Amino acid sequence: MQLRVTSSKHTMESPEAEASAHSERKDDTTASTSSASGRGEDGSKKPKKRTKPTGVKAKKHKKARVSRPAGPGYTVHQGEDMLLVISSSTSQYDGSAWNPPKKGGKRKKLNKVKVKANQTKKKKSVRAMTKRANKPVATEREESNLFVPQKASDHRWGESLPEEVLISIFQMVVVQDGAVPFLCRVGQVCRLWNAAASSAVLWRKVTVGHCWIAPGKSQLPKTEKKIKDTFNWLAQNRFSQLRDFSLCHWSKNVPFAVEIVSQFCPHLRALKLSYCTGLTATAFHTLALHGRSLESINLQYSEFQVEGLLEYLENHGSQIKQIWFTHGSKNDRLLNAITRGNCPDLELLEVNTKLDSKGCELPICIRALQIACPKLKTFRMLNVRPLHKMMRNGADSTAGFPLMEELCIATTSYSSMTDKDLMDILFGSTRLRVLDLRGCSRITPSGLSTLPCLELECLFWGQYFSSNVGLPSPKKGLHMVTQKWSRTLQQLDIANQLFTEEDLEMAMSHLVHSTEADALRSLNLSGTRITPRALRPVIRQVTALSYLNLSSCRYFARGLKRIYRGQEDIRQLLDKFE
Repeated sequence: MQLRVTSSKHTMESPEAEASAHSERKDDTTASTSSASGRGEDGSKKPKKRTKPTGVKAKKHKKARVSRPAGPGYTVHQGEDMLLVISSSTSQYDGSAWNPPKKGGKRKKLNKVKVKANQTKKKKSVRAMTKRANKPVATEREESNLFVPQKASDHRWGESLPEEVLISIFQMVVVQDGAVPFLCRVGQVCRLWNAAASSAVLWRKVTVGHCWIAPGKSQLPKTEKKIKDTFNWLAQNRFSQLRDFSLCHWSKNVPFAVEIVSQFCPHLRALKLSYCTGLTATAFHTLALHGRSLESINLQYSEFQVEGLLEYLENHGSQIKQIWFTHGSKNDRLLNAITRGNCPDLELLEVNTKLDSKGCELPICIRALQIACPKLKTFRMLNVRPLHKMMRNGADSTAGFPLMEELCIATTSYSSMTDKDLMDILFGSTRLRVLDLRGCSRITPSGLSTLPCLELECLFWGQYFSSNVGLPSPKKGLHMVTQKWSRTLQQLDIANQLFTEEDLEMAMSHLVHSTEADALRSLNLSGTRITPRALRPVIRQVTALSYLNLSSCRYFARGLKRIYRGQEDIRQLLDKFE
């Protein structure tokens, strides 16, 4: 440290010594030039020869030493009570606010002028020095941008999240997109993600589709073995808490999948096979042995051995609460097994068929079904026309369906259901909330008004079939329906019903003058004779209305015959009326 201080003092005293030496050299040079001037052989003045005196060489040499390109490896700055020794002139503190104010500004300015004069003579060396001096500064500025508050491990944020947070994030994705193949893919990211994706909470509902092979393509033996090994590993390592399992578009290995799920999933409650083929009776037998918690079976649009399912329902039907199946010549035997009392705790029964199917009639004894399934809450027959049968022994049910909440007998073709048939189904259903009678053109408003349910929320009564349009439809009486359920009605569909203009206006007035007019949210008036005068008070006072269908309404202008979605869109329609 003493060496550094001494050198710095010498550097600080050098300008005064240089000034004295420079004055002495100037006097000597003046004397020598005055004695030598005007001398020659003939006494005449000779032309002056510009010779370089020896003293000038020393002067230039000393000046070069003063303006040496490579300065000391440190600088000294004097503070109030200490000397600051900085290791390099190109330090990171150059140009910063931490440098103390420099003293002796005039002398340093003079030195800078001398240095500039020397730089004009030695351009190459000066340029080299300036490049060496500027490069570290530039790199320092570039490095200063790196000191912005950023963590070096920002790209590894996924490894620093708590496992509980990752599970919550994965749960949201699983609810929207399913567990497979999402959890299988994120489990390969890192160990933390693998541990989070392995949580049994995320594997409670799984849907497996054609992940390895597209439907209709041939399956190689190697691919088939890979499918079985992967499915077996998932069942043993991920499906321990599985509750709901769905298998879609499988044409092979369906019995294997059902058997594996039955063996390794003791908490399985719902099994769904959609567009699958080849389900054997052996698979139902394995399901009966291990699936003691099974409550729901969905076999819509799938091919299976009916005998195996009938045997399962005879032995274990008491634990089944929900059944879905598609109408067919063999599958209709399931309905007979249900009406015989094999599923006494059944709460949901749905029989459907494809929309393009025609003439789908299903014989059914409603009274036998009411006795066999008194806890039935949801009964759906989609695009299937029920044919009522009478009981042989003549026993009648006095309770009907007391817990019924939803009845759907919708069809795209003509239905022969009458008011009497509807009353035979719902005579004891006081808790009914949803009634879907689309296609039932023989049902009248008077028949609906006599139903025992007082808090109906959804009534779908539109006519959508293309044939038999000329059949008689009710012309009046809609006001009895809206008056009965104006307090609780949330969705009303009367598309293509040929009510008169006066009857529609009266029915809309009952919806408006109800004490709870804000209950209505959806109104389908497509193809009706509704007028702007009848609809104006509904739009003005029913503030909760968010869906309005006015397509094919004859009394509206062409630009207004469309579907309105959202309250704002419906409010704009009101402005056009006014």
